[in-house]
Amino acid sequence: MARTAIWTSISTALTNDIAEGRYGPGDKLPTEAALSARFGVNRHTVRRALAAMADNGLVHARRGAGVFVAQTPTDYPIGRRVRFHQNLSAAGRAPAKEILSLETRAADQREAESLEIPAGAAVHVYDGLSLADGQPIAIFRSVFPAERFPNILSDLDETKSVTAALARYGVADYTRASTRLTAKQANATQALHLRISEGAPILRSVGINIDTAGMPIEFGHTWFAGDRVTLTVNNS
Repeated sequence: MARTAIWTSISTALTNDIAEGRYGPGDKLPTEAALSARFGVNRHTVRRALAAMADNGLVHARRGAGVFVAQTPTDYPIGRRVRFHQNLSAAGRAPAKEILSLETRAADQREAESLEIPAGAAVHVYDGLSLADGQPIAIFRSVFPAERFPNILSDLDETKSVTAALARYGVADYTRASTRLTAKQANATQALHLRISEGAPILRSVGINIDTAGMPIEFGHTWFAGDRVTLTVNNS
């Protein structure tokens, strides 16, 4: 009779701990050293058990922080008004953003067409990471016409909020003119930022935001970690 592999038994025991509520969504599991002592095995065996649980979507590792129980996917509405902080707060999550890069460059053809500016006109580009309760859920890129919003990069650096930065230019409200959703696989860079495996499923959203006069003000891409966000479509 074949014996059950030790790492499989450890994975089953920890999975049962989660199922019985000993560790809830977002909770940190004991360290590898503590688990090694609990089960009387070496760290390599514990690591293999945790890797199997991660493959099943039960836990995820945060570099330098440990292994955490996976959270219930965050509901994220996609409609006429898409507001990151409001969406996350409404879902009971703590929103945060990290800036990856801020740059000014010439618009490519698609950016120019989407923003209705001349080909090669200057645009400001904001690349960042969106987090919920400290866990990365999406990478985003927002592109703005530089002529209309000359100093928006410094405003974004200060506020970390597109809505707040646009308000400084008199844009009191803006809405989504179009959204295109596509299923993709994470490339190496995306996987690194989102702390997922290369090739893991992600959802790409491409959208154009307009002001109250109907003028395009932002062309954006967002790449959501597929297992951390549930995109919901509404008309509000």
